[in-house]
Amino acid sequence: MIWEKTQERLKDALSSSVYNLWIEPLECLEVRDDAILLKSPDRYFSAYINQHYLSSIEEMVEQTGEMKRRVLLFEGESKPVTVGAAKGQLRLPNIPENNSTLRTLHPRYTFDQYMVGESNILAESACRSMSMLDDSIGPCLYINSDTGLGKSHLTHAVAHKVFAESPMTRLRYVTAQQFASEMVRNIQSRTMDAFKSKYHDQCDMLMVEDIHTLKGKKKTQEELNELLDALIKTGKQVIVTSNRAPRELDGIDEEFRSRMSSGLITSIKAPDISTRQRIVINKASQHNLALDSDYSEFLAQHIRGDVRQVESAIVAIRAKSRLTDGYIDIDMIREVVADVVGVGKAMTVEMISELIAKQFQVSMKELQSKSRKKRFTFPRQVAMYLCRKHTEDSLADIGRAFNRDHSTVLHSIKKVTNLAVRDTSVNAQVELLSGKIKSL
Repeated sequence: MIWEKTQERLKDALSSSVYNLWIEPLECLEVRDDAILLKSPDRYFSAYINQHYLSSIEEMVEQTGEMKRRVLLFEGESKPVTVGAAKGQLRLPNIPENNSTLRTLHPRYTFDQYMVGESNILAESACRSMSMLDDSIGPCLYINSDTGLGKSHLTHAVAHKVFAESPMTRLRYVTAQQFASEMVRNIQSRTMDAFKSKYHDQCDMLMVEDIHTLKGKKKTQEELNELLDALIKTGKQVIVTSNRAPRELDGIDEEFRSRMSSGLITSIKAPDISTRQRIVINKASQHNLALDSDYSEFLAQHIRGDVRQVESAIVAIRAKSRLTDGYIDIDMIREVVADVVGVGKAMTVEMISELIAKQFQVSMKELQSKSRKKRFTFPRQVAMYLCRKHTEDSLADIGRAFNRDHSTVLHSIKKVTNLAVRDTSVNAQVELLSGKIKSL
């Protein structure tokens, strides 16, 4: 009865599309004195509700039942168990309470769900080694990348695997800001001895995210540098993430920078188009969304940076398709892409070269290589020709993208132009590719 009344209140408070999409699928399994247990379709659904609508649901539950109850979401037949008072965080089996400090782990941020490509294979391999408590890559792993390329996915994956296979490991997983705030609180309360003991003596693995946010915080850097030194000397493992390489960090003490560089330093680059398409297909599968290959390719072509934007696009497509009885067309895909990344983005050499590489079934490395094999030279020449035709880049700019000088680009343009005039099949191929570029 409480859930039915809560649903009525939510129906009035939310738009009909939001209610139908996110509230109606929830099923009430049990009402307790302190909590109401709801079943959701899948883990992603639960994560999205937790992030966007949980507070509203709990507020309506309280208004309906005249007492405060927590709302717990889960999937399948087993009920969730919470860690202490931390809302929604799962207690891992056989882990003593307060043994580890960690951010709430995303259920799908595992190694199995991580799409590996040339851009991230070293970082993924290193994290797998660290998760198995293997010290072959050194005591400290430093990962840097732009936002949304998978740093947090990998650190969550390490935590998942460590707790699954070595549940007694004392893992401290915090952001740099959380570490700084905790240190300040302990200084103010004069409990720094307990703070130091927690991290120095009761820690087997330390993970600190976003180390670049400590710019100018000299005291925190000194404390963390001392901690890293103590852990490394006692054979413990450390993973640090940042948005740039150690040498590029501004406002970071040189000794601290050196300490973080004592092991493997690896970066994650933006994924190539084939990896992006696999990411799109994987995200769609997670949301039970069937996408034609043309649509997944279109999304991969246009959503090129932050992988979270792929998730946002898939969610939007799924929501829109529910309103059209599952029907999806290219106009819907274009509309979603425009909402996610904007419209009117200029064509780039990278976009064209990636398309050509895929059409000729060669890699970007092969396209940019010094090889003179016809299998690589003809696609390379076509790519240069089309880059000149569809972008505003200079011959020198196009040449740099292919590790060539401007004279090579000019030669390629003349070569393809002459071939297209003499050979109708080449002309048809070039026109077909040009049409694909215009539809990007």
